[in-house]
Amino acid sequence: QVQLAESGGGLVQAGGSLRLSCAASGRALSGYAIGWFRQAPEKEREFVAGISWNMGRTYYADSVKGRFTISRDNAKNTVPLQMNGLKPEDTAVYYCAADSAYYSGSGPLNSYAMDYWGKGTLVTVSS
Repeated sequence: QVQLAESGGGLVQAGGSLRLSCAASGRALSGYAIGWFRQAPEKEREFVAGISWNMGRTYYADSVKGRFTISRDNAKNTVPLQMNGLKPEDTAVYYCAADSAYYSGSGPLNSYAMDYWGKGTLVTVSS
């Protein structure tokens, strides 16, 4: 069993930056693919970024490519998401999730296939 907890959300002006963190307890994250997802009010949950466990390969949604960076710190058992150049449309609750299945990092992670989820952290970007 893996427990995930997101942190780092908050209110930021457009163009600003935030660094989210996904911390795990109960088991090491090194054997899991990790994804960041987000859900804006009245919208479906969507994939944001993913990172494989073995090669650290990353994949991003087109909407965040070049602005967001996902990484993993196996020593700290965390997966940060650095978000730069934030836009009002990035406003959402951000969730991290872990998947025990193999992930190549060549495409988006499927939210329905994720094994564990955090409770989310709210990011609000003002214009």
